[in-house]
Amino acid sequence: MHSLFAQDYPNVEVIVVDDGSTDNSLALLRQLQQTYDFQLYTQANQGVSAALNHGLKYAKGVYVSTPDLDDVMLPHSIRVRAQYLDQHPRVGCVGALITYIDSDGRAIKEQRRDQIRVYAFDDILREATVIGAPTALYRMSALQDAGFYDPRLRVQDFQMTLRIAYQGYDIHELPICVTRYRRHPHNLSRKYRVMLEADLLAIEPYREHPAYGAARTALVHKALKYAVVEDKKEAWALLRSIPWKYLNKLSFKRFKRLVLHRTPTRPRP
Repeated sequence: MHSLFAQDYPNVEVIVVDDGSTDNSLALLRQLQQTYDFQLYTQANQGVSAALNHGLKYAKGVYVSTPDLDDVMLPHSIRVRAQYLDQHPRVGCVGALITYIDSDGRAIKEQRRDQIRVYAFDDILREATVIGAPTALYRMSALQDAGFYDPRLRVQDFQMTLRIAYQGYDIHELPICVTRYRRHPHNLSRKYRVMLEADLLAIEPYREHPAYGAARTALVHKALKYAVVEDKKEAWALLRSIPWKYLNKLSFKRFKRLVLHRTPTRPRP
């Protein structure tokens, strides 16, 4: 949380929503309020999307960022993205790059790029492109036009990237690192079943779009990255669900990984 209050952008409002936590999170948040100035709201457990909608009811800002509290936002993070949105009124969401860190804060991998990427709705749907919460800065008016988050979807990033682009806004991604993203065993990206279910729901409204089949294949490939290691039976079912015309190099890469990967055997007692 400290990084939220260490931004070199002066006009920041911080809102935290406790989504029905059952540990001591709420007590810790109330203790943190003695140090940091933020609004704290609670709700019964309804998922991330519903929690974001709850918090957005109280937001007064022109722009919105939705990082997790264990992400580390670099001091320039909000400023560079807010300035970009100031200068590009048709951009509904601007993303940027990430440095991945482990649970102890050590850098694992850093994204690199040398130019701005521009995405339209067709690109985002076809390739299942996600501008993730750790780097996304949304225009509040774009969120409003998109109808905010669908609370049925427990994963928020992909649905909002799609919903904003569908309203006709551009989506841009800057070639600058703004966040240190903490990877740990409980990251949602590793819960591939939850991710796949939510992502398939996210593309359902666009079933008649020509890119729908490619989008579904891209989402299945994402799930297979983990399924080929964790559940071979399910991985086979996912592979078989891809129509022949959408099979590509990544499909065969996942197939090869599935065939060659061996689950470690447990020693006999």
